Amino acid sequence: MDSDRIRTPETAPRTARLAVLAAAALLATVMPSAQAATAPVPRIDLTVLVVDDGGSAVEAIADELKGSGVPFRRIDLDDPNRPVLDAAFLSDTVDGRPRAKYQGVVLPHESAFGPDSAEHTALLSYEKTFGIPQVDASTWSHPGVGLDYTDAGGYAGVLDGATAGVTAAGRAGPFRYLAGALAFEDNDASVAESYGYAGRPRAGYTSYLDMPVDGGGRASLVGEYAADGRRELVVTFAYNRYQRQFRALARGIVDWLTQGVHLGQSRNYLSVHVDDVFAPDARWDTARNCTPGDFDCVGDDGEGADPIRMTVADAQYAAAWQKASGFTLDMVYNGGQGEQWKTEHGGTDPLTDRLVADRAQYRWINHTYTHPFLGCVQDNTVVPWRCAQDTAGNTLWVGRSELSAQIRDNHNWAVAKGIPVDRSELVTGEHSGLRTLPQQPVDNPHLAGALADNGVKWTGSDNSREPQQRAVGTGSGAAKTVPRHPMNVYYNVGTAAEMTDEYNWIYTSRADGGSGICESDPASTCLPAPLDTATGYAARIVPQEARTALSHVMANDPRPHYVHQSNLAEERLLYPVLDRVLADYRALFAPSAPLVNPAQRDAGAELTRRAAWDQALAAGKVTAYRIGTAVTVKAPSGVAVPLTAPEGTRKRLVLGTAAFGSPYAGTRSAWTAPEPLQTTVTLTLPSA
Repeated sequence: MDSDRIRTPETAPRTARLAVLAAAALLATVMPSAQAATAPVPRIDLTVLVVDDGGSAVEAIADELKGSGVPFRRIDLDDPNRPVLDAAFLSDTVDGRPRAKYQGVVLPHESAFGPDSAEHTALLSYEKTFGIPQVDASTWSHPGVGLDYTDAGGYAGVLDGATAGVTAAGRAGPFRYLAGALAFEDNDASVAESYGYAGRPRAGYTSYLDMPVDGGGRASLVGEYAADGRRELVVTFAYNRYQRQFRALARGIVDWLTQGVHLGQSRNYLSVHVDDVFAPDARWDTARNCTPGDFDCVGDDGEGADPIRMTVADAQYAAAWQKASGFTLDMVYNGGQGEQWKTEHGGTDPLTDRLVADRAQYRWINHTYTHPFLGCVQDNTVVPWRCAQDTAGNTLWVGRSELSAQIRDNHNWAVAKGIPVDRSELVTGEHSGLRTLPQQPVDNPHLAGALADNGVKWTGSDNSREPQQRAVGTGSGAAKTVPRHPMNVYYNVGTAAEMTDEYNWIYTSRADGGSGICESDPASTCLPAPLDTATGYAARIVPQEARTALSHVMANDPRPHYVHQSNLAEERLLYPVLDRVLADYRALFAPSAPLVNPAQRDAGAELTRRAAWDQALAAGKVTAYRIGTAVTVKAPSGVAVPLTAPEGTRKRLVLGTAAFGSPYAGTRSAWTAPEPLQTTVTLTLPSA
């Protein structure tokens, strides 16, 4: 079938027809039915008004708006100089047409300005006049929001561990991308993490998320209340931006708030880089609490007597796991270290042979030929190391020729073996060459030239050190970083006992036999007691690391995660974490919201587009509005526009139209730009 063809009601599946009709019904609310037929259709600007009381619920919704690229204006209720919400603040007239300045309103609760205040009255009038939806970010169950009090067959209390369900109306409406069940997090039995109110719906209230209550039946936690010509999305539990229950609902809250039409887009991303493929990794010494090969390990003997390296069986398992899980790993490889291993082990290397034979099953990324440190020349006579200097006090750097050779030789090695590798992608060993604080506060000045020599456009960086993408060098052609999330599955362990032992060293106090790092690092927290090395990995580390990774996935974060080949060897420690992430994800989300597994270059391009978009929004250079079923967006030349719209939306071309965007989570979205000879992006929304 032609991808641009719109299915008619006679040919479309019933569920697709219902989705289009539901979207059209929502869009119809932008023009109140009482409006005279001869009056101009109002213009609705694609900006959200966020009224902030400093609470975590409003912060969470604002974070979702910002992260997905939806423009919003924040009003701080605690600011004595804030603007007053009146008719002039909320609306005006442009070219003779009434204009609503905000397409949706987020309030801390339903009467944030006071129920009898002039601002409250003005807001109600505005919402009714223009059909503007309102989100009550966190409130309680009472008749003012369409719910009975909780003592009338409801519930009030801690929600930790409770399992809520998306109702049929929720699955047909704003939360159609969820699978059905939604469990509230319970990460610490000694701490109450979530509190809420579940109430029985009254007339005018449609429940989207509910839970079972004592005495039978179910009571609502999230729903829509329609009264007096207005619509409110009512949330009756407390949350913050990090909690899984909010992250799962966040997309639907924004879609409901914007009636499915908004600037910005989001996906659920997960990619995993496996560094040091073909190379051995040094092993953690449980007696000395250090890693041979590290400069501060007393009695250092290089890689030690028993380095960790994958075997043929490990490679076979990786290929089988990928097929069973439906997930592709990125193999970040060092060809020269594989050649060195072969030389040192009788001239053969069955591991390399197996991985090369399976090369088409993976993605591959250049990790330099032999994994040297490519920043300053290291002076290892002191702990911690420092940058070596010449007699004049100038920093000594690894030269451009060495940098370039490491990149070039590894690429050529892969090409000679038929490994599909993209020249534009690179991860240097330990992210070296990039600035490394505190010893090396600037990039190796030869790095940018070496990247250019080899056509590298995207180089991996450590997100824990540099979470923002940046250019390496100057000029429009400079390579850019792709920040990667480190996973707490350590590079220097092959067994769960080793992993737990090192984890204990880092995360227990000196009094409990640990390093005390957790006591001196304000960003860290000490374990109450050391973990059992026999059970600690499976019981504590796996669920915690899986939870962290899934939080990145659900936050519209395209940054890759990275681990090491040692994590696919011996006890294969990575798989329990990834299995947990994939299982939890698939239990939460419907097939319409699949995991997106971007290549490094695609993640880098996504971050670059977002930075340009955020800059254009901050500079006030984007104009976007909806008039009836027409959406118009004007942005600076060269800046791609992220847009989300309902199924059935068409993009206007110079001649005719085409289907807009690609489907995801029940809507269509894309980064888009004006077609040749056009200056704006114009969409035609489906109409009733």
